[in-house]
Amino acid sequence: MSRPMRIAQQISLVLISGSLPLLAGCAGKPMPAAQASTAQSPQPFQVAQSQPAPRPYGQVASTAHDSVPVRLTSNHPDQYVVQKGDTLWDISTMFLEDPWFWPEIWFVNEQIENPHLIYPGDILNLIWVDGRPRIAITRGVERGDAIRVSPRIRYEDLDEAITSIPYAAIKAFLSKPSVLAPGQVKKMPYILSSKDKHLISGSGNTIYARGFSVPPEIGEVFNVIQIGNELRDPDDNALIGYDGVYAGEARTTRTGDPASLILVTTTREVLNGNRLLRDDQTLPLNFFPSAPAQRIDGSIISILDAISVTGSNQVVVINRGARHGIEEGNLLTILRKGDTIRDRFEGGIFDEKVTLPDEPAGTMMVFKTYDRISYALIVEATSEIRKHDLVRNP
Repeated sequence: MSRPMRIAQQISLVLISGSLPLLAGCAGKPMPAAQASTAQSPQPFQVAQSQPAPRPYGQVASTAHDSVPVRLTSNHPDQYVVQKGDTLWDISTMFLEDPWFWPEIWFVNEQIENPHLIYPGDILNLIWVDGRPRIAITRGVERGDAIRVSPRIRYEDLDEAITSIPYAAIKAFLSKPSVLAPGQVKKMPYILSSKDKHLISGSGNTIYARGFSVPPEIGEVFNVIQIGNELRDPDDNALIGYDGVYAGEARTTRTGDPASLILVTTTREVLNGNRLLRDDQTLPLNFFPSAPAQRIDGSIISILDAISVTGSNQVVVINRGARHGIEEGNLLTILRKGDTIRDRFEGGIFDEKVTLPDEPAGTMMVFKTYDRISYALIVEATSEIRKHDLVRNP
């Protein structure tokens, strides 16, 4: 079959197919569609209703330019069947040398329901349009001794879509954040008092809380968070957040205003005024790798669950947010800031201070933004990553 005929056939498969979803774990090896076994749907991932719907691929602003070619990896597959546990990061790095160009190769088919999502079992086909690579998706595939594609209604939960980064990697962040934005703190419920009017409470004590935007249900679990030190932007010393320190877990025993809760476990003293954070926090992770639309020049201000050094699959906080043009899915390069040393050798100016070059240390993907800060997952680390390391456009 000639190459033009193969391309036309692949495109026609896309046009008559059903609906799709995004990503989740480690990428499997490419396999022919005819050999793929029936994929099982991943565990449902509930998206918070208060969050905005993910923006479709077709609405992404172009990040590539004619002078910057999209480079495919040397071992890219021509066809790949999406597996349970895949993430969009895994898939984009499978096809692209520069994963932030994923929006440039995504082939949007308006006849497919939810074309911004990718589901396990979907077939991704590498095709060429006007001399440029594109990824087209085939849906509604039924597997047996042969592949049979036919138009049909596909009932699929949006929660079954693959995510952009592994949910497990940020699960701890969702209930035990290390940094809280000022606006976030003001909206969190707080401990008013305890049953015995103690200033300090521990496991087994009953506490009373107010300030719930949504009334708690009996049995609902909250994490107790102490508001710690102020975090200020190293650029202008402006307040951009607070350290959030996990203090324990409380379960609702009675609703009302105030509501009653019992402290199930504590890791430190629980004080009146401590804040409560629902233990079922979720984030929509159906976004895609992209480069920021604006120039970014920031730094890491906090590392979750690490004192000073971190690596892949760790959550960090940066001093750049929505006001700087940061969006969920943006990829940023991490740079180890060059040390300043003294030149004590002949041939130069003796004892002159010299700043060494900044060196690439890894890549992060932003998954949550506020006005002046953002949370990001380190998706790739080539060396130790430290607090105050620089973050810039890829």
